[in-house]
Amino acid sequence: MIKRPWCPFCGQKVERAIDLPNRKMGEFCVGRCSCGAVYSCDPTGHNVGSAMVETLVHACGDNWDLAWELMPEDDYLTGRMENYDEETHQVTDLRHVDGRAVRGVLYFVRLHTEISDLARRMQQKKEQQTGQAEDSSGYAPPPVEPEPGKDHKRGRSNKRLVKQLAEEQDENSLVALCLDDKKTLRFMQRLLYDPYEDKRWQIAWLIGRVCARVATRDPGQVSELVHRLFEACSDSAATPWGMIETIGSVVALRPDIFGAFTRHLLGFVGAESTRIQVIWSLAEIAETRPDLIRETPFYSMFHFLNHPDAAVRGQMARLLGKITATEASMQLMGLHQDTAELTIWEQGVPVQTTVAEQATLAIKKIQGQKGQ
Repeated sequence: MIKRPWCPFCGQKVERAIDLPNRKMGEFCVGRCSCGAVYSCDPTGHNVGSAMVETLVHACGDNWDLAWELMPEDDYLTGRMENYDEETHQVTDLRHVDGRAVRGVLYFVRLHTEISDLARRMQQKKEQQTGQAEDSSGYAPPPVEPEPGKDHKRGRSNKRLVKQLAEEQDENSLVALCLDDKKTLRFMQRLLYDPYEDKRWQIAWLIGRVCARVATRDPGQVSELVHRLFEACSDSAATPWGMIETIGSVVALRPDIFGAFTRHLLGFVGAESTRIQVIWSLAEIAETRPDLIRETPFYSMFHFLNHPDAAVRGQMARLLGKITATEASMQLMGLHQDTAELTIWEQGVPVQTTVAEQATLAIKKIQGQKGQ
């Protein structure tokens, strides 16, 4: 027999689990029942342990500390539904549909009332603090892109058209094309494979601007792009040209949606091929949301102030200035005579500077913060 999946706590039919617009790396699709239960989908049935943890954490408002303190039965109830087919959103007793094996699992968690109230209050407090951080930084998301008119004819994307619009820096046409055809961002991603570094920086910044506007109506396709870029960076057989810069541009322009990706950038700072791009990306994000950088173990990068590459020293000084890292004041002062030159890309334009200049700017920002 084939049935629609239901909640084991209240018996109501549940909707298909979906990707959250601001989901983090490696997360499962999640859903919520009207009774308050939270569920996640493991389509393979081989990662139920991870699904259990993520469902509990999601039920706690993404508060890991609270989730680890809870005890099963005493603080929450669990349930699971096996033989679930994600493609058809059905449960089958025969464990196959049209000859295709079905091994999916829906894992459910429902917090007890008092724990649910506690999780909700803690999440509201966190959102309030995040809102205050956004207000203090002066960040304002772009306005929502207008809906097309009734007579609007959907555009069709192709490699030649996207390349032409990118070369012309036609941001408006690219945004409209992305909203009409989701293949557009894939074609833009291909433009990053350019042997000229200058062009890669320009395309990365253009993709960031386009994604910031597309995310006002369709954040899902932007989230998919960021995941693809991270996966490509992790592939030892692929060249991560322009990918870290693009991720940094996207997150920096829409930290309210994609800020959770910030900490994943640190995983690529150890590689020489992506180190400068990672530090640059973190500095771009810190321009509007320095709190996102401070939530990461950024202390582990202080030693880059003594790196033999001037570009690494200069980029690191710039980052520490943007997050007003008073902890690194003495190390920054040691760079005030470092006249080595480097190039920093700002809004798609190369800017020539020196390590000493970046260190001086950083110290001024830190001292200005102390004086407030």
